[in-house]
Amino acid sequence: MEHPENSSAYLGLNVNKGIDQPPSVNPYLRRVKRQRYTSGEYVEGILKGDISILGQAVTLVESLLPEHQQMAQEVIEKCLPYSGNSIRLGITGVPGAGKSTFIEALGMYVIRLNKKLAVLAIDPSSERSKGSILGDKTRMEELSGSENAFIRPSPSAGSLGGVARKTRESIVLCEAAGFETVFVETVGVGQSETAVHSMVDFFLLIQVTGTGDELQGIKRGIMEMADGIAINKADGSNVEKAQVAKVQFQNALRLFPAPESGWKPRAETCSSLHNIDIDKIWDMVTEYVAFTRNNGFFSYKRNNQSKYWMYESINEYLKHSFYHNKLIQQMLKEKEKQVLNNQLSSFIAAKELLDIYFGKIK
Repeated sequence: MEHPENSSAYLGLNVNKGIDQPPSVNPYLRRVKRQRYTSGEYVEGILKGDISILGQAVTLVESLLPEHQQMAQEVIEKCLPYSGNSIRLGITGVPGAGKSTFIEALGMYVIRLNKKLAVLAIDPSSERSKGSILGDKTRMEELSGSENAFIRPSPSAGSLGGVARKTRESIVLCEAAGFETVFVETVGVGQSETAVHSMVDFFLLIQVTGTGDELQGIKRGIMEMADGIAINKADGSNVEKAQVAKVQFQNALRLFPAPESGWKPRAETCSSLHNIDIDKIWDMVTEYVAFTRNNGFFSYKRNNQSKYWMYESINEYLKHSFYHNKLIQQMLKEKEKQVLNNQLSSFIAAKELLDIYFGKIK
């Protein structure tokens, strides 16, 4: 019986059949299937500057499927000879510093110089749901509408090391596609800075004024990494405070040991909302690039970064291989239970698992 409520057992109840539900999708709309490309077709499209294929190639790089990873590595390897010709700028700052507004303002300035710009932004993911808003495109409305801009937010998904490596691989693809400038935006002030610093040429710290002690909350490590500081929101009644903050930051930068590059980091004020002195920030970046290319540090730093990411890739692969080993997966719960019951120390348990993994214990 279609509606058991209509049986005699349920007197007084009557459920009508109703009408057939219309389809949820327009019946005249054809379902478009995403085209699958070979690695050669991906490379060909990227070298032609096809944004659609570039976006799909970055998705391929971010995928965790083994077959996607294999193809992604083939694409990256073929694109590698065409990469390396851009200025890579890392951008970080405290929450509320206006990073997205600043990136849009500086990005539009770069595009007006007839340059192509790629923005790779790492969005923080929820620790509970692992979801991410990926809202950079909505925050950078003008920039995302430019045909010479490519904006790609990537979820950190709780694995900063993994997403940082994929971001570096995405830089290679963007450079092969002809993007002369690449911005890498970090999650915020924290561990992500070290990873981003190891893949960019110039590391810019965005700071705001009018929040009390201007140097409070800024970690010394991040200040030491910065090649330049942009004091944002220097407009209206905040201009004077921004100038005071500039002096404070300049004095703070002098206290740190001289960087290996020989460059003297400096602070500049700007207003990304009103497009005030954005050109000064870009001039500081180009001055640094010219300075380090002249003394040889530019290529030296990039070579060191390549070496760093080789070792990071080895560490990432070993970690992935260890936790996906079937024997280790079977033993982990048992060792964990022994540790929790104080039958085994954490260090002994780890050593025994590693010995099993490397075949020292049969």
